[in-house]
Amino acid sequence: MTPFLFTHSTSLLHKLDTRYKLAMVCLISVGLIKAMFPSLAVTALIMILLMLNSGIKPLNCLWQMRYFFILLFFVFISRALTIQGKPLFHLFWLPISGSGIKEGALISTRLLIIMLLGMVFSHTTRPSSIKSAAAWFLKPLPFIPEKKASLMIGLAIRFLPVIFEQAEKVSDAQKSRCGDNQKNPVKKAARLVMPILKKTFQTADNLALAMEARCFSEKREDQDFNKSGFEIICLGGAILLTIILVLF
Repeated sequence: MTPFLFTHSTSLLHKLDTRYKLAMVCLISVGLIKAMFPSLAVTALIMILLMLNSGIKPLNCLWQMRYFFILLFFVFISRALTIQGKPLFHLFWLPISGSGIKEGALISTRLLIIMLLGMVFSHTTRPSSIKSAAAWFLKPLPFIPEKKASLMIGLAIRFLPVIFEQAEKVSDAQKSRCGDNQKNPVKKAARLVMPILKKTFQTADNLALAMEARCFSEKREDQDFNKSGFEIICLGGAILLTIILVLF
């Protein structure tokens, strides 16, 4: 089971009001843009504790994100090659500096923690609640159809487990055909990504046709938000963490 899929539990994060959780995710994500290694280490520790409390196994989580590490690798290499500084060594004819390695590791760590943050959020929040919370936040904004926009967000959240399931099937199919013998990482990634994209678009088209056939409309009553009583405390903690991320 993918950690991106909502799972029933009685943890604190499961009980929190979705609007507060969404606000906390946005705050921390903004703070991570300016975060350095000390504050990133603190955030990573907090994320591990939240994952354990929510019933997510960290090792299983990292295994499910193994394809995401390919993206992080390319981000790291691109930053290491483009940041100027005193060269430590050369990758073929391209110089790699110490400042480039540091910058690449910093950005990759930020992206990894943001991904983990989104994983914890989706694991502890019903997609229907995310849709309702998005509509609640978008409603005051002019010229934005909040019902339609929130429906698109809800469908995107529901599609994440489908994409991971399709990636697993494509990977197994390629392994059964000795696809692991391909040593070139670029070709190997391309042969994995293209079938996944094709199957994802086909599934999206089938879903759209099914919704039209059933006269589906986004104009539905949103569910009520349940509060646990700890929302203000958790939001205050998220604000404090965001300040730490920005300053340190």
